[in-house]
Amino acid sequence: MITVLIILTITIILFVWGKFTPDIIALMSMLSLFLFGILDLNETLSGFSNPTVIMIASLFIIGEGLSQTGWTALAGQKFVQWAGKSVPKLLVLVTLGSGVLSGFVSNTGTVATLLPVTVSAAYKIGTVPSKLLMPVAFGSNTGGLLTLTGTPPNIIASNALVENGFEAFSFFEFALIGIPLLLISVLYFRFIGSKLLPENTTENQPINIDSEMHEWIENYSIDENIYRLRIRSMSPLLNTTIGEWNFEEKYNISIIRLKRRKTNPLKGIKTYVEFPSIDTEMRYHDIITVKGETEAIDKFIIDFQLGIIPFKNEDDNLKEEFINQEVGMAEMIVTPKSLFLGHNIPMGLYLEQAGIQLLAASRNNKPLKDKNIAVKAGDAFIIRGTWERIEHLKSVYKNLVISGSPENMAKDVNKLTYKSYIALTMLLVMIALLVFKIVPGAIAAMISAGVILLTGGVPMAKAYKGISWISVIMIAAMIPMGLALQKTGIAELAANSLVSNLGSIHPIVLLGGIFLLTTGFSQAINNSATAVLMAPIAIIAATSLNISPQPFMIVVAISASTAFLTPVGTTTNAMVMAAGDYKFMNYLKVGTPLLLSFFILSLVLVPLIWPF
Repeated sequence: MITVLIILTITIILFVWGKFTPDIIALMSMLSLFLFGILDLNETLSGFSNPTVIMIASLFIIGEGLSQTGWTALAGQKFVQWAGKSVPKLLVLVTLGSGVLSGFVSNTGTVATLLPVTVSAAYKIGTVPSKLLMPVAFGSNTGGLLTLTGTPPNIIASNALVENGFEAFSFFEFALIGIPLLLISVLYFRFIGSKLLPENTTENQPINIDSEMHEWIENYSIDENIYRLRIRSMSPLLNTTIGEWNFEEKYNISIIRLKRRKTNPLKGIKTYVEFPSIDTEMRYHDIITVKGETEAIDKFIIDFQLGIIPFKNEDDNLKEEFINQEVGMAEMIVTPKSLFLGHNIPMGLYLEQAGIQLLAASRNNKPLKDKNIAVKAGDAFIIRGTWERIEHLKSVYKNLVISGSPENMAKDVNKLTYKSYIALTMLLVMIALLVFKIVPGAIAAMISAGVILLTGGVPMAKAYKGISWISVIMIAAMIPMGLALQKTGIAELAANSLVSNLGSIHPIVLLGGIFLLTTGFSQAINNSATAVLMAPIAIIAATSLNISPQPFMIVVAISASTAFLTPVGTTTNAMVMAAGDYKFMNYLKVGTPLLLSFFILSLVLVPLIWPF
């Protein structure tokens, strides 16, 4: 018992210190339990086969699917648009919006999606990000309480009931307390928190596709000499390949993109040929996007009997034409040692070896108007390619500088495709499987995640990146600690202490004690680790009084998600700290009233909804 307490104390100190990542700390704790003979091998590794861990990993993939296919970006941008120019309305919308989103997407995924949108909106309506970002973080923490899968502590609490022979919580059961808590959060920030939030000026604006596109139009003139042409029935281009005509030499134009009139996914005929090659066949009613001088385009239209389609060179139109979930744009700068130096490269040409298309160029901060560019050191280009290829350029071509983060920009694309609807459908399927208890939760999540992967909603490489392995491994490695607390009798001792000191007064007093103890842990260590530690204590405390453990497990889930007092208690708090230029005392000042309101509301509502 003393050995376990020492290991637990050191583990908590390391969590608070923050020198090592939470997964490393949890693994060291797990190994210590084995090396000191507390747990055997099967017990030590039991967390890695636990359904909770499998389900949480699958949920990260489902959340990544919603993010990659445009749903989270669309939702974030929509409610920011609804706010108009009203700061109070925007404050309410970002708090409520982050809460609703995090009920179905991971808290970190929600904040990652809404952070750039919120910062951009803050500047547009004349306020600063620090007035909005903490509500986004706290809203996402609260919104995780809307569904069983909203946040890991919910799943841990529910599975702890099952493992001890009690009935699990249903999928939307958490919403009975989650909705009131989210509404309290919204009202708090609208009328009280808004006055406590600091007004910090910061220039750290995250990358946003809309703002980037506007800058590219201004700095590179990428909107110039872009035309869309339709292949008519009498055109000699019909049923020929691009390579047969040598457009680059004869007309000095480049075909950037091709849109098919007729598509057949089963035969591999997609709506768009994003990067036409010399083997690409042109068919009736295809729409080709070309780049070239006006005189050359006019001659091209006449010679090949093409129709011209009106195309406004505005931010939204260019984004619609060039950017989607699979294909993106970025800024590339050539260094003095680059392999591109000295080469003459025509704008609009797709460089298959590099996997990129050059759309525009700038030298000494001035757009280059020439069709062919003799590359020099310091030249900057707007490039187009798959998001993976653009990200890959950073590591393959070491003498090129890719500005910004293509991977984050890809998640800012709000255009929906058939993959978007598959991802949403699979989320609804998972919810249905959980609500009607057709299969266990881990299996339901794995089915939905598997379909999203197989249909390409999330590429396999991004699926692995989308899983927060630190969280998954930390949870798996901390589960043995909960087992050790039970095996050595510490959990029972702690529970008996709570019962004798608080339970003898009234179950509500005991409920309050568990809330305060859990929220105390959550301010310093990960909410999942907190839930793992407190779940067995809460269950033993309830059963020793011969009362239902459900209200106590609900309180564990709630209080584990109330890390409002510090920036280190949860990843979401840390994510907004730099962007909002928050200080430690800002969290304490803003979070304390909200935490007290959660405490009071929980003690009032939980016993009414889940009687003792």
